[in-house]
Amino acid sequence: MKWPSYTNQDYSFGQIMLTLRSTIGLTQAGLAAMLGVSARAVGGWEAGASYPKVQHLKQFVALAVRHQAFHIGYEAEEIRALWKEAQLKVMIDEVWLSDLLSKVQAPIITSQIEVPHDLNHTVVLPLGRPHVDWDDALVVTNFYGREWELSQLAEWVVHDRCRVVGILGLGGLGKSALSVSLMHRESSHFDVVIWRSLRNAPTCEALLDECLHILAPLQPERPLNNLERQIDVMLEYLRGQRVLLVLDNLETLLAEGENATGMRPGYESYEKLLSRVGETEHQSCLLFTSREKPIDLARLEGNQSPVRMLRLARLETKPCEQLLDEKGVTGSASARARLIDTYTGNPLVLKIVAQTILDLFDGEIAAFLDQGEVIFGSIRDFLAEQFVRMSVLERNAITWLAIMREPVTLDELQIVLATPVPRVQLLEAMLSLYRRSLIERGQKQGSFTLQSVILEYLTTYLIDTVSAEINTGQMEWLAQYGLELATADEYVRNTQQRLIISPILVVLGASTPRMGGVETLLLDRLGKLRELVGSAQGYAPSNLITLLRILRGHLRSLDLSKLTLLISYLQAVDMQDTTLSKSLVQDSVFSDTFDSVIALDVSKSGKQWAASTRRGEVLMWNTNGMTLQNAWQAHSDMIWTIKFSPDGRTLATGSWDSTLKVWDVESGKLLWLSRHVAHVNCLAFSPDNRRLASGSNDATVVLWDVENGIQIQTLPHPVSVTGCTVNWSPDGRLLVSGDLEGYIRLWEIPENGLAKCLQVFAGHATFVDALTFSPDGRILASTSFDGTVKLWDLINDQFYPRKTIVGHLARIGRLAWSPDGHTLACGGIDKMIWLVDVEKGSYRTVLQGHEHHISGLAFMPDGSSLLSGGGNALHQWDVINMHCMRTVEGYSKSLYAVDWSPDSTHVIVGGIDKIVTLWNLSDDTLPYSLYGHAGAVCGVGWNPHGKWLASSEWNNVIRLWDTESGICLKTLQYPNDPDNVFYALAWSPDGERLAVGTGKHGVQIFESETYHQPWIGNEFPTWIRRVVWSPDGRLLAGAGDDGIVYVWDATDGTLHHQLTGHRSMVLNLAWSPDGTQLASGGRGIDGGELFVWDAQNDYRLRVIENHPGIVYAIAWGITEDILVSGDDAGILRWWSVKSGECLFVRHVHMNRIQALSRSPDGTKLASCGNDGAIMIWDLQSGEHLQTLRRDRPYERLNITGIRGLTEAQMATLRILGAVEDTV
Repeated sequence: MKWPSYTNQDYSFGQIMLTLRSTIGLTQAGLAAMLGVSARAVGGWEAGASYPKVQHLKQFVALAVRHQAFHIGYEAEEIRALWKEAQLKVMIDEVWLSDLLSKVQAPIITSQIEVPHDLNHTVVLPLGRPHVDWDDALVVTNFYGREWELSQLAEWVVHDRCRVVGILGLGGLGKSALSVSLMHRESSHFDVVIWRSLRNAPTCEALLDECLHILAPLQPERPLNNLERQIDVMLEYLRGQRVLLVLDNLETLLAEGENATGMRPGYESYEKLLSRVGETEHQSCLLFTSREKPIDLARLEGNQSPVRMLRLARLETKPCEQLLDEKGVTGSASARARLIDTYTGNPLVLKIVAQTILDLFDGEIAAFLDQGEVIFGSIRDFLAEQFVRMSVLERNAITWLAIMREPVTLDELQIVLATPVPRVQLLEAMLSLYRRSLIERGQKQGSFTLQSVILEYLTTYLIDTVSAEINTGQMEWLAQYGLELATADEYVRNTQQRLIISPILVVLGASTPRMGGVETLLLDRLGKLRELVGSAQGYAPSNLITLLRILRGHLRSLDLSKLTLLISYLQAVDMQDTTLSKSLVQDSVFSDTFDSVIALDVSKSGKQWAASTRRGEVLMWNTNGMTLQNAWQAHSDMIWTIKFSPDGRTLATGSWDSTLKVWDVESGKLLWLSRHVAHVNCLAFSPDNRRLASGSNDATVVLWDVENGIQIQTLPHPVSVTGCTVNWSPDGRLLVSGDLEGYIRLWEIPENGLAKCLQVFAGHATFVDALTFSPDGRILASTSFDGTVKLWDLINDQFYPRKTIVGHLARIGRLAWSPDGHTLACGGIDKMIWLVDVEKGSYRTVLQGHEHHISGLAFMPDGSSLLSGGGNALHQWDVINMHCMRTVEGYSKSLYAVDWSPDSTHVIVGGIDKIVTLWNLSDDTLPYSLYGHAGAVCGVGWNPHGKWLASSEWNNVIRLWDTESGICLKTLQYPNDPDNVFYALAWSPDGERLAVGTGKHGVQIFESETYHQPWIGNEFPTWIRRVVWSPDGRLLAGAGDDGIVYVWDATDGTLHHQLTGHRSMVLNLAWSPDGTQLASGGRGIDGGELFVWDAQNDYRLRVIENHPGIVYAIAWGITEDILVSGDDAGILRWWSVKSGECLFVRHVHMNRIQALSRSPDGTKLASCGNDGAIMIWDLQSGEHLQTLRRDRPYERLNITGIRGLTEAQMATLRILGAVEDTV
């Protein structure tokens, strides 16, 4: 028999064929009869093993058109795509196609299915056209017999409308194939069909959440916070729609053992789900397959009950003979009958045995039977026998498939093999396994996977073998296979932990019952590995370290020196006081150092990712191994925009330090820089790579020559150009921009000559935050803090409204088009990524997993995955299967604010980690932490009476805390003013009022007892980040982003003074203790600015010239003549106000100092910054008194002589606390 070659398998074409046939509502046999071909031919097409002839494809297309199987309005486009996928040498006949489509009838009438009012939306589904999501359902190319079973199941599922139906039977009998065949055959009777495999044991909560995403993509209230509510909502949808939910391999969740009943520990939720679905009235059906019946359903089952079970018997003789015929084995009727009886009519076993007969006995059944006694005991015994017969390479390959647990390509398999082999040998081994039906084709093109029964057997064998090796110290398999791979998709790695690592620990615990015995055993085996050369260690050290990590929850205080760590996952793992000295570490994942991701981009090749941070850093990763390749301090303030050039050779960054810079990607070298006079918010390269457009708060868009940085032209705007709102059309002819007042502008940009504004229109109710053209340039997507996404059609160089998409509950800040233009990703404050179906103009699903608002989105060039950034994490999403593939996590303890207790014995700090922390300076007790903020803490203040603490966060929230109990007493928030932002805060000297700087209203004040606002400021022209009270409590000063120091009357909000002179934003303020002087610090053109003002007479007393660094923090010294500044390089300076002389310098913090605070007793100074350290100083002498810091994840980790890491990774480890021995 000739087998299809590995490289010719085309699942893409087969998937389209299968989808269309299912939509039409035909079986393979039914379609074959209509086309005049065999059912086997149709099966071959759907398997991607062959293609139809021209006449058969035309017949099939005509049939699909008649049944309206193509999307209405897109028939021609989809038919051309199908024709292209069919690899025909004949071009499609456009005359035939036009004639065919001219006969299309009116669209099928749609029905609106109302779901309960509390779910707050309507699902619109076309009649006779189900929404099908079959995930990774196997492709059934040849289905033998089971016609009675199919009819019986159809009777129960379709006509009797049973709520729960189970297909039970031994492994290999074809339960999964039967469920898939039923699903395809009867899908037209349902509105929605969902197929999910349980072989990787997802939690019930995760499964329900995934299903709800499919059933209710517009539901904004998820994630639902408990199982009962999830089931309630699921049942509402099962009542409102006709849903077929197929759950394959339920036996994975069932407890094992003679006395086992019910589900495995941790999976009891499934019992509740099955019972509720079986007991509750609805119009849907849950169909599952299992080797055993869930005990909780026994009481509900009955012939007249809506819960029924079908137990599969052996396959009948005729279909078994058909199977043998197709495998090509021969023999007499009696020999065939004997073979079938010997293997109890089990189709999987018969396939495997038939190939053995072909390979070893020339296809003669009798010769095989004559070799001796053949006994078939159980499927496990049979598989064990097959495993023994495999070659070493076959055994390695099939075991790796069990570990990787999803379809794997040859290239992916070659990477992980401990002993490299030539590709051709690996291909031969895989085809040999495939011919013997031990592996099967995966959905991903060119991939292989395992049948569930074989996967289960191999997983159990792997667990038993590895456990035994650890106990005996042999460790052959432990070195050969990596049990958890750091580079695997995140959901796969989590599955490896649940189904491989944790069971091994259970087995070891049973055999080593004494306290701490398992840890001692693992450490002993690690010690013995150190005696072997690196190559001989293989995966063994990584596996043992993984087991220790899961067992202990950390890797602190371990000797991991002189070991080989391959593909180890060490991200977010505490490794304090451990040593990795002289170890080889390859393709392993550690935590990174970034704090808050502000923007990101993916190169056009997809090989590199770049992200920018709040601290002004640029980080670049190699996506192949998720390795940090380079990181550098690019700006002195947050980088709001970052873009790769179209050719991928340069990278542009725009910052709130008012500069834009262009970098060489390979070296990280700065090529050129230029400036705006305010924040740079957006950048965009022209498609031809010749021009760079930048938008700024200075109300301009500027065009630059990419080659040399020369300014070409300035496009004026009436107000600030906001967000990510400057973008080119794909042809490079047009440019769009958005502004603070919600207006969108369309510009024509000629090759030579001046730009021309073609259109100005009101796009949104508030400022525009993102604008982006579709890949074909026909549609513009816009979004705003008004919570809407709008689509605009571009017709004759004018935009016209197409669709307004609502559903977000919060502000939307980022947009990204998929390369094919069919999907638009939207992200914002609600921490969710919403995927919009552009054709329908509605949301189709939501991706959840971020803990912070979404600040960056970018599709990979092939469109299969999406990169998102938010907080200290990057996520890569599989947008087809809706899984998180990878998470790159940064560790940061950046501190933004510090204050003293009234008695000067404690300090409080707040920062990026959303925690308010109290430190006692008089002893070594651990700090006390206050939790509750959802965003970074920008301000902290200790009430002068000592009984309250206040803390503010970016998300328009202030929390008041009781200092004794740590209880949050009050949350101040303004839901009716969602666009506002809270920054730093300050208590009045008498402790009766609390002031906070804001993004919209200048300064706001709250009375401490009533929380009443004595006055509310009007809309303010700039953001106020810092606010300070005069010592007598009569005045308030605020630091403006526009470079102005504002001074208000604290009683009624009257604006008294506007102190001008700063050339950029004011970053900090401090009143002198006697209230006569006000100091302000900020950013100048070539460094920092430090001014001292006469607070009474509104003029500048002193300018500290040529401050070397940008002044982020200031405090008064021991007298009114001393001023202390902290800058972006982490340096403290003491200045004489009278002379302007620098008295002394302290190089203290790594990176920026964010805040300084003078103790109430006037003797000490506290500083904090981006390095997460709090330092206490003698205010008079500048002597360092104390450093307070939580341990970083790699504190005191010894990396002396470590090999295999990039220099960027080494630098990251050092920043996070790692050390190296000095020679």
